[in-house]
Amino acid sequence: MRHVIMPLADARDLPIWRRPIFLLMLMAAGMPIAFFTWSALLNNFVIEAADFTGVEIGWLHTVREIPGFLAIGVIALLMLFREQVLGVVSLGMLGAATAITAWFPSFGGILTVTMLSSIGFHYYETVNQSLQLQWIDKKKAPQMLGWIMSIGSAAALVSYGLLVLTWKTFDLSYNLVYMIAGGTTLAIAVFAFFAYPQFESPEPQLKQFVLRRRYWLYYALQFMAGARRQIFIVFAAFMMVERFGFEVHEVTALFLINYVANIFFAPLMGKAVAKWGERRALAFEYVGLICVFLAYGGIYYFGWGVVLAATLYVLDHLFFALAFALKTYFQKIADPQDIAPTAAVAFTINHIAAVFLPALLGYLWVVSPGAVFGLAAAMASVSLALALLIPRHPEKGNETILTQRLARAPG
Repeated sequence: MRHVIMPLADARDLPIWRRPIFLLMLMAAGMPIAFFTWSALLNNFVIEAADFTGVEIGWLHTVREIPGFLAIGVIALLMLFREQVLGVVSLGMLGAATAITAWFPSFGGILTVTMLSSIGFHYYETVNQSLQLQWIDKKKAPQMLGWIMSIGSAAALVSYGLLVLTWKTFDLSYNLVYMIAGGTTLAIAVFAFFAYPQFESPEPQLKQFVLRRRYWLYYALQFMAGARRQIFIVFAAFMMVERFGFEVHEVTALFLINYVANIFFAPLMGKAVAKWGERRALAFEYVGLICVFLAYGGIYYFGWGVVLAATLYVLDHLFFALAFALKTYFQKIADPQDIAPTAAVAFTINHIAAVFLPALLGYLWVVSPGAVFGLAAAMASVSLALALLIPRHPEKGNETILTQRLARAPG
């Protein structure tokens, strides 16, 4: 029964723990254990082990985003492997690469291991997004995605909580923590590979490059999200270490607060998206991000303190949690067979700016950190303008409010 191909409709007869939604939740728990532990230790590790400055951290994140830019390669791999298999194997690769991160404490070594873990992370995320949209009913998608995000946050919370409690108490090493976190994710991937049948979606997915004109707004929002997100990922936490001298347990405690908040807020956000729609949810996210990024810049220009910086970091993370509304928007407008190839295309589009922005902004950071966050606020403003083009009830043939207006225009 390990590799039986099972139609999705028949999966309802399986025990709850072997159903597709449970597998999505299991993988959602496994990914953060490796990835977010790596993130929590990263800034302190690279500064202590390899004397990184803003320039080196920018290059590291540029290298980390190259596999995201090449996520379109998933389409080719799907000709050889089933989506579910590719997703689980990629998750295992993320775990294995994370486990050996501290073995190579040099600029070149860190970049090499980062590339390997990034391939696992980005290919897992590409396939995972596709499977979520194929396996979850449209009517339930906002709520279920909220719960899946909540479970991922709970897994990150446990990891961070243990790190905060034990890092100084037991004088842990980077190598031990990376080995435990990466090994746990790898074990979850191995279990997921052998314990579940191969679920067959009712709509066979196209195994070719798909780029449709009517998805243009989704592509544009993905591009802006990727550019804006990089500034937060690369420089927000780096600021806490470089400017305010945060140690590992303090950075981790900040992450801990983020995920406690997400456990409770993510399901509520799912309900809000279901009730108010993707346009309002995304507009709320982008307005919030504009305010947060402007305030980040104020920390450098006006000398605002660490408490405000930490508060903004938590708010920043909460606003980004609403990004799953972009997934449900696409689910509503997409042809069912387009989901897998478009997930790969969208992930590549999302990472176009991510490949060059971190390195370029690393040099700007050295000159003016506040200008980096000012640029992020401008990007969030563009995202807001694009989000306002989403209809209240998006669907195929009603992808944007411009579509509606053109349809009503006289011949």
